[in-house]
Amino acid sequence: MLELKNINYSIKGGSRKILDLVSLKVNSGDFVVITGPNGSGKSTLAQIIIGIKNPTSGQIIYNDTDITNLSITERAKKGIAFSFQQPVKFKGIKVCDLLNIASGAMMEKDEAGKYLEKVGLNPEQYLTREVNDKLSGGELKRIEIATVLARNAEILIFDEPEAGIDLWSFENLTKVFKKLKAEKKTILVISHQERILKIADKIIVLEAGKIKTHGSPEKILPQITGVNHETD
Repeated sequence: MLELKNINYSIKGGSRKILDLVSLKVNSGDFVVITGPNGSGKSTLAQIIIGIKNPTSGQIIYNDTDITNLSITERAKKGIAFSFQQPVKFKGIKVCDLLNIASGAMMEKDEAGKYLEKVGLNPEQYLTREVNDKLSGGELKRIEIATVLARNAEILIFDEPEAGIDLWSFENLTKVFKKLKAEKKTILVISHQERILKIADKIIVLEAGKIKTHGSPEKILPQITGVNHETD
């Protein structure tokens, strides 16, 4: 379980508050989506959870352990994996290399290929390809998700996974998230896309650095869009 207790984050010597007493819980097997307008502090919150930024005050508890002062590497070892908005490109590195690095072991071809299959990519076509500009935004995003899965982490955190991909790729990305939810993976997603919001077990709405409201998609989506929704 991941729990944030009264997280504050300020910049410019404390004169500008980005996050204001944010508290939330992500239980094992939950699919939680944090949404809100631009500038509400969503990405900052994700970066604080994984250790890119340190909160001004507050606590981060993971599996009953205070990880507030742990580094990114230490958090990763404890089972927290993160996917950036813009996937990193590695000149000269092949997809199979990335998967092996992520898993921490030299996997057999069939084993590595299973992670690509989970994100809808053909292993025969992608395992030996270089991670470079010849891959589309959607391909890069799914390859990154495959590396996140290869880490066998306990909780997967995605910061606006829909960023920079086309509609066809986004539809495939949504299918990937549905599969992960069916597998009872613990997932925290930063997103404003309705299709991802509808998949959630719980939606948390962040506004001006504070949690404005939270609840099921049935409760929250009408408040956001003004339209009643039924989840898939």
